[in-house]
Amino acid sequence: MITLPNRDAGTETGGSRVGAGARNLLLRIASAAVLAPIVLAAAYLGGWFFLVLCALSASAILWEWTRLVTGRSDLHILAPGGTVLAAAAALVGANAPVIATVAIAAGAVLAGIAALAETSRNAQDRGLWAAGGVVYAGVAFLGPALLRSGTELGFEAFLFLAATVWLTDTFAYSVGRAIGGPLLWPRVSPNKTWAGAIGGLVGGLAGGTLVAYAGGMGRLAVVGVIALLLSALAQAGDLIESAIKRHFGAKDTSQLIPGHGGLMDRLDGFLVAALAAVVIGILHQGTYAPARGLLVW
Repeated sequence: MITLPNRDAGTETGGSRVGAGARNLLLRIASAAVLAPIVLAAAYLGGWFFLVLCALSASAILWEWTRLVTGRSDLHILAPGGTVLAAAAALVGANAPVIATVAIAAGAVLAGIAALAETSRNAQDRGLWAAGGVVYAGVAFLGPALLRSGTELGFEAFLFLAATVWLTDTFAYSVGRAIGGPLLWPRVSPNKTWAGAIGGLVGGLAGGTLVAYAGGMGRLAVVGVIALLLSALAQAGDLIESAIKRHFGAKDTSQLIPGHGGLMDRLDGFLVAALAAVVIGILHQGTYAPARGLLVW
């Protein structure tokens, strides 16, 4: 993400905002130090270890989305959504990614119909948001799961994606905080700046290219362009989630991760970039080789 402290930090309350910002940064670092090794270990092991992690993360995202848009743990969304996420994990594990995608789409329709069945003045809006939540959680699962599922270059592709997005996040935060300047989209997020966005692109390009170079991938120029695209899409995903939260008047989707908020807050850009990475890989080398299709040109 391209998150910045308020540009007036420390001027209104004698430095209290600076102190709060420093504490939040320490929490972010501590959370990352705990979670990153778990994610990387699961990605390295692959198989059901990684599929279960992806399914659990997507389920948590669905729960956060549901609470965000309905104010409660609404079973009209959670029941069909959770069921199809579990089914999708089993189907991807059985090497049936197309059927898994269809299952998630069906779950979105069922969640929308269930929400529409409620006798509420806003039932139609609730139906759309319910279906959108299952799609959003499904994307959060399918992107990394399909990218890693390939036996050839699956882990390398995940590292490429992770380095691109994580360094986009890190550079955007650091550069934006150091430089400040004009806001990127003040109506959606009052703290994201153009300087941070450009810094994020540089970080994402560097992260993806370095991973590709270390892995001995050919045609680094092409891979670098892909990293740049994924970096831009990761930042777009961050803005989309910010717009959704602003629509519902929320700052964070939950408090699951100290210093970050919820999984939606942490993975907003990652899931968009992961979906794009899988689409690029499939378009290049087919449904069953998205990792190779992403990296080998």
